[in-house]
Amino acid sequence: MRLNTAVSRPEASILATNKMLKNTYMLLSMTLLFSALTAGLAMTLNLPHPGMIVSMIGYFGLLFLTTKFSNSSLGLVFVFALTGFMGLTLGPILSMYINAFSNGHELILTALGGTGVIFLGLSAYALTTRKDFSFMGGFLMVGILVAFLAGIGAVVFSMPALSLAVSAMFILLMSGMILFQTSAIVNGGESNYILATVSLYVSIYNLFLSLLQLLGVFGGND
Repeated sequence: MRLNTAVSRPEASILATNKMLKNTYMLLSMTLLFSALTAGLAMTLNLPHPGMIVSMIGYFGLLFLTTKFSNSSLGLVFVFALTGFMGLTLGPILSMYINAFSNGHELILTALGGTGVIFLGLSAYALTTRKDFSFMGGFLMVGILVAFLAGIGAVVFSMPALSLAVSAMFILLMSGMILFQTSAIVNGGESNYILATVSLYVSIYNLFLSLLQLLGVFGGND
């Protein structure tokens, strides 16, 4: 009986991890698709960007509600509300790039492809090596806070150089977040697939926007 128990525990752990991964990636795929649909709707209707203040209130408010109800079915509702809202704010940004640059569509597709390659590459590395990246948590939180405040400063004081530096920082930080979150799923540090999905979605969203901004500056054709 002892031998059977000892064997069943690792098996149960593996099954739980596989279920967590399946649920997370399934929900992540659905939220990315839903976000793309709302972004496309915003572009079709030519909706204006809501502005930094409204975007921040909407994002942090829906993020709070998603976290609060992450252990109930309401959490799923707020996940789609959050990602749908972020898609609506993304649509006007994409329209701006298309209108501002003759190669705007190419920039968007390149940023999308780069985001996909980075996400898949880092996720595959974390899944295959099963390394524990939990030590990065504190550094990432501080780095994101600093980059976030610097980004606000760049917008308020109109500092293009700082804005570019913030984009570069976010590419590195979001890449680190993908490693951190995927590692947490694999090693049992995260057992809530709703929270895991939100973390990965936000990382992908910010990674895409940061790549797009850098491509617009260095590869955009007026």
